[in-house]
Amino acid sequence: MDSADGLIAFTDNFSDLSNQDGYQFEFRCERCGNGHRSPFQRDKVATGGRLLRGIGSMTSRFGVVDRLGSASTELYDRFSGSAAKDKALRTAVEAVRPHFAQCRGCGEWVCRDVCWNDAIGQCLTCAPIVADELARAQAAAQVAQIQERTAEVDWAADLDLATRRRVSCPSCSAPSRGGRFCTECGTDLQAASACAGCGTVLAGARFCPDCGRPA
Repeated sequence: MDSADGLIAFTDNFSDLSNQDGYQFEFRCERCGNGHRSPFQRDKVATGGRLLRGIGSMTSRFGVVDRLGSASTELYDRFSGSAAKDKALRTAVEAVRPHFAQCRGCGEWVCRDVCWNDAIGQCLTCAPIVADELARAQAAAQVAQIQERTAEVDWAADLDLATRRRVSCPSCSAPSRGGRFCTECGTDLQAASACAGCGTVLAGARFCPDCGRPA
């Protein structure tokens, strides 16, 4: 992230959170997204420049020639130049450097706590930890075997598949909860009433679908 000659190497894994009061940067792992935020560095010089601008505005408000306001604006512009921010960024880089490493395999900056393989010297994407990969493979195989063996069991052997299930009680409208009887009023949810006019099974309908007679 930095070099001995004062240059700051370009990297896209940080965000600039600086404001008019000072400088702060947030550095992210390019693999997992976790990161660290550098300590806030207050810019005392820029704060003083902003104070001078306020004084200049006040003198203008009271009719005094606004030379002080113009001078303070120029002074503030110089204080907020890139040199101060470069210095602040360099300090922030040094503060978070121990928490990151650049992978020589893919070139990404990753966090040492979660995404770095110390034994190999690369990120976990390029050089996964064997024990972790083995554990994941074993868990995936176990789930696949459970699904395969579960599919071999006849889970519908004791179910009445010919009778249409009601999702709610026709008497009180309470959820059926999968049982034969309503848990709220005791109505038999499997009992199918027939139309008194034509004998058509109503299955909870308020009117007969064939003759229109009320249930």
